Amino acid sequence: MDINEILNERKKWFEWKNIKPIKEALNKFEVKNAKYQLNDIIEIKTDEKLMPKIKDLALMLKPWRKGPFKINNLFIDSEWRSYIKWNSLKPHLKLENKDVLDVGGNNGYYAFRMLEMNPKSIEVFDPSPLFNLQFEFINKFIKSNIEYKLLGVEHIPYYPKKFDVIFCMGVLYHRRDPVEMLKWLKEGLKKGGEVILDTLIIEGNEEVALSPMRYAKMKNVYFIPTLKTLYNWIKRANFSEIEFIGKRYTTTNEQRKTEWIEGESLENFLNKDETKTIEGYEPPLRCYLRLRY
Repeated sequence: MDINEILNERKKWFEWKNIKPIKEALNKFEVKNAKYQLNDIIEIKTDEKLMPKIKDLALMLKPWRKGPFKINNLFIDSEWRSYIKWNSLKPHLKLENKDVLDVGGNNGYYAFRMLEMNPKSIEVFDPSPLFNLQFEFINKFIKSNIEYKLLGVEHIPYYPKKFDVIFCMGVLYHRRDPVEMLKWLKEGLKKGGEVILDTLIIEGNEEVALSPMRYAKMKNVYFIPTLKTLYNWIKRANFSEIEFIGKRYTTTNEQRKTEWIEGESLENFLNKDETKTIEGYEPPLRCYLRLRY
């Protein structure tokens, strides 16, 4: 698999009719003097004269799934309050002078938050041109050296660079073969490297996995394992060590509908008292693990 050939081919995605006008508008937009703070809300201060263009671009870039961001007084209230997950992981992270990859990194919110930990390099893989443009928009102000590639987890084994830390958050349950995906992640690590894994699980002590046709209205969820089953998958992928970081349910405080997204959100995916998904399954429960090579 030729990664450069794939990347060159995917440049054509920016010609899609729903993407091209945004790309062209973004190419014409320049920022000279901006300041930022990497707080829970990534806050940016820039020239007030730019605000009409900034608001137009931000609206063109909807839906905003990860964030939030604030540019002067414009609050981009993303569907996910991503800082809730980040703050639960942050005490367990050591990224200084590390080569880091965030696979399935959406618009780069987590990658931007990683900057404060002084890694050697940060790369984001995500095959969405819209999320790529959201990243480019925010990076017009931050001007980081983060590299964003229109790639997925399946490309990791063929990518020439190896990483000290790979973040894989909210990807595993979207793959038809979770053990193969875990092997791909391991292939992307330097010896001694680690994967920070965030994925859905179900409660129970059995070695089983839920395989729903739909889960919380998502059609592309293939397997949601018990923790014991997830550990079995990880062992089959030949990781040397598994460290349990934590688990918690996703709530409508963390994921909810805002004016910055289109369509439904978690409150539409659960029953009225939020004790079950709309299909009758247990509500979304996420676990966080560190996997060592």
